[in-house]
Amino acid sequence: MEHWTIATVAEQSADFRRVLWTGQHTQLVVMTIPPGGEIGEEVHEDIDQILTFVSGTGKAIVSGREKNVAQGDLVVVPAGKKHNFVNTGENPLILYTVYGPPEHADGAVHATKEEADAAEESGEDEPPTE
Repeated sequence: MEHWTIATVAEQSADFRRVLWTGQHTQLVVMTIPPGGEIGEEVHEDIDQILTFVSGTGKAIVSGREKNVAQGDLVVVPAGKKHNFVNTGENPLILYTVYGPPEHADGAVHATKEEADAAEESGEDEPPTE
């Protein structure tokens, strides 16, 4: 059994993205977006994503619709929808997210968005294949 006090784990990670667990059908990831930062506009063609916000304030943009987000909020991004999440506050925007199926390499840790983008572009951040 895997077990986390997820809000605490998320708040203790200063990394932009840290994969905590990867299963056959889903993946659990914690993220810390610095003030003024963003996840970056993207589309996951075949992956649903659920994001839960632990602390900080931000803006969710999904399919052109915008909504402010803060601690306790949850946003669902269906597969194929363009989305971005922007930190609009003075403190880090901290969240955990579940991808179904997995989106990132098992155990991947990216300290910054730039590092995460480079890993994706080089093919180093590919989800496991069966």
